[in-house]
Amino acid sequence: MRVTVKAPARLHFGFIDLDGSLGRMFGSIGLAIDEPRLILEATPSNHLSVSGDETGRVEALARRFLRHYHLRQSAHISIKETIPAHIGLGSGTQLALSVAAALARLFTIEAGVRELATVMGRGARSGIGVSAFEGGGFIVDAGRRIRATGSPSDPGSLPPTIVRHAFPKDWTFVVAIPHVGRGLAGNAEGRAFRQITARPARGSARLSRILLIQMLPALVERNPAAFGRSLTRIQRIVGNWFRAVQGGTFATPQGAALSRVMARAGALGIGQSSWGPTVYGMAADREQANALDERIRKAVSGKTEATLFLARGYNRGAEVAS
Repeated sequence: MRVTVKAPARLHFGFIDLDGSLGRMFGSIGLAIDEPRLILEATPSNHLSVSGDETGRVEALARRFLRHYHLRQSAHISIKETIPAHIGLGSGTQLALSVAAALARLFTIEAGVRELATVMGRGARSGIGVSAFEGGGFIVDAGRRIRATGSPSDPGSLPPTIVRHAFPKDWTFVVAIPHVGRGLAGNAEGRAFRQITARPARGSARLSRILLIQMLPALVERNPAAFGRSLTRIQRIVGNWFRAVQGGTFATPQGAALSRVMARAGALGIGQSSWGPTVYGMAADREQANALDERIRKAVSGKTEATLFLARGYNRGAEVAS
């Protein structure tokens, strides 16, 4: 038996509430995208082995799964394609869930995506990656309930998805990954969040209004210009929250420079995905995206080194086939 898992990357558009005074914290907005993607295959084996990229990381994830379900069987896992790690495209959650989903299918473990996410320790703050794996599309999650002490509730309680909407097929992003260091992850990410939580609620109020009155209606009415404006406005608010730990509205000077170029080149909306350094500019369709991509490349040539590619919304979850 051979199990194949294909999982999408995601863009993280930002958190909604770092104040927590209403009993929930974080909440997030994001989108599953069709490029890049993760593909892995798993087959039964007498001992655990991994081939391809991220071998150490994948082996640790597989051992975590096998240990949790008390399995004596093992597998060979082959990584065919990967999402680059720690650049803001959600590689960690997609890799963990892909390994878990493949092994669950291989060993007939009846477990849904959210159970697997809990087993693999994903969704500690944002539920966008889990929800992208689960069903794709444009996603808003409600964040975590918080205790009276002000800390997030039981880590086994994942942020619930409160909006999932198909993203228009024409709307296209020019995604740029500056050739710089990686974004925050793990313990460094945890320390950063401890510095920036309990932000004033007025920023959350503005962001929530933009989400409810501009972004979501623009999505339903298929108005790319209004949607793009809301992206940029949300980026400014979230970037200001994170300024103290990332050094500015954007995590890197290169990302900031690319975003300015995108805006001048005609992007409908701009932003940074998660901790970056990945930034994106939105276009109404593929033709406009190609023209935007060309203008950006010309503007940054010899100044800022970056990998650029086009991506569109992905309105399905991960595919698990055997």
